Amino acid sequence: MSTFWLKAFELILSLSLLVFIHELGHYMWAIIFGVKVEKFYLFFNPWVTLFAWHPKTKKISALRTDKGTVYQSKGVEVKEEEEKSKKATWRDTEYGIGWLPLGGYCAIAGMIDETQGAEKLAAEPQPWEFRTQATWKRLLIMIGGVLNNFLLAIVIYAGMVWYWGEQYLPFTSATEGIEYSESAHKVGFKDNDIPLMADGEEVRYFDCDQLKIAMAKEVKVLRDKKDTVTIAIPEQFVLSVNSDLENGEPFMSCNVPTIVKSTMPGTGAEKAGLKEGDKLLAVNGVATPTFPKFTEELKKNSGKTIPLQLVRDGKTVTAQAEVDADGKLGFEVLGDFSKLFKTEQHSYSFLQSIPRGIEMGCDQLVNYVKAFKTVFSKEGAKNLGGFGSIGHIFPEKWDWFSFWSITAFLSVILAFMNILPIPALDGGHVLFLIYEMVTRCKPSEKFMEWAQTAGMVFLIGLLLFANANDIYRFFIK
Repeated sequence: MSTFWLKAFELILSLSLLVFIHELGHYMWAIIFGVKVEKFYLFFNPWVTLFAWHPKTKKISALRTDKGTVYQSKGVEVKEEEEKSKKATWRDTEYGIGWLPLGGYCAIAGMIDETQGAEKLAAEPQPWEFRTQATWKRLLIMIGGVLNNFLLAIVIYAGMVWYWGEQYLPFTSATEGIEYSESAHKVGFKDNDIPLMADGEEVRYFDCDQLKIAMAKEVKVLRDKKDTVTIAIPEQFVLSVNSDLENGEPFMSCNVPTIVKSTMPGTGAEKAGLKEGDKLLAVNGVATPTFPKFTEELKKNSGKTIPLQLVRDGKTVTAQAEVDADGKLGFEVLGDFSKLFKTEQHSYSFLQSIPRGIEMGCDQLVNYVKAFKTVFSKEGAKNLGGFGSIGHIFPEKWDWFSFWSITAFLSVILAFMNILPIPALDGGHVLFLIYEMVTRCKPSEKFMEWAQTAGMVFLIGLLLFANANDIYRFFIK
């Protein structure tokens, strides 16, 4: 499977899970309060529905279109009067799968949202409709999706630390040194600086403290293994870090020695007799203590046969190797930090994983909220990304740890974004409900419809802008 299709699959799988859990939150509270949910769909179904099932009528439809149904099982008719006379249950809902994998929806009876406007609420209000419920019940129904997404993130994080534990690389264990991006150099970082404090809080780990450092106002580092230096971090520095990352230059990278993991058939590495575990020290007489330095020197010798100095089984030997026209030998470098450096492993029992999962979920939420304010700047708008940017963060090879880590992070983002007080989002509905609770005055259905429409126009515009940024970054820039 190509990298593009694998990342697309990972993105769709992750978002499908997140949307399902989100809509399930609305659905659960609606059913608990006896509110009818007319449709519960994974993916959108304009014009075509791939699959639909209605428990009460026992009808199953496949490839249903606006003009008809390719397949439909026999069902039983239910009188409208009989249906309305009973309290709504899960059996009143049509469950289905659409063809457009960009989300999903939960159509709640008696509620103005993207599935229905005010004209559909002209009939007499029914006791099983959303609009006839107490304000606090409607509030719980609306925040159910956000709560579910945040709880899902906590569950995923807890499950990850319970199953895999946590492995950390302390900054002090980066024995080959640390390299910083160009943006980091401009604000005062120097290669091999070891971070100590970020805004007065100790930072220890290469794996999880980078964002904290990039978002800090003041960072203390150990320079030349003897001097403590304070670096003032300018506003919106994190945007420069993101920009560097898009260009393939991480904020900080841990230098690793060049150790062969495996060679590729027919390449210069195989012909030179390189073996797993060989540590390459020099290229054509030039010392290459780190992998970046090794690749740099290798490119200078493109198309040549050169001597390589390496350590094998504790002995220093020399091998003649053919470098191809692209400046490569054809081997995979060992990149497992646990085998290269002294790392710290933290294990958790099932009960210990729960508070750790909560802590990780809250930390991610706080960090994202802090970073979100940069969206309202010119530079932040330029860095706004759509589905392409989201898909880009998934790994090129299938990795369950990375998949669940990214999914948990996206779940936190989805929870936060949905609670923003924008009409058409859950936060917009919550804002109007709070207004109703405070003033004891309910906004008119026509106003709600206009607000919903305005919110949808804004969100669609934002979505188009974000994806246009992706097109510019990936195809034009």
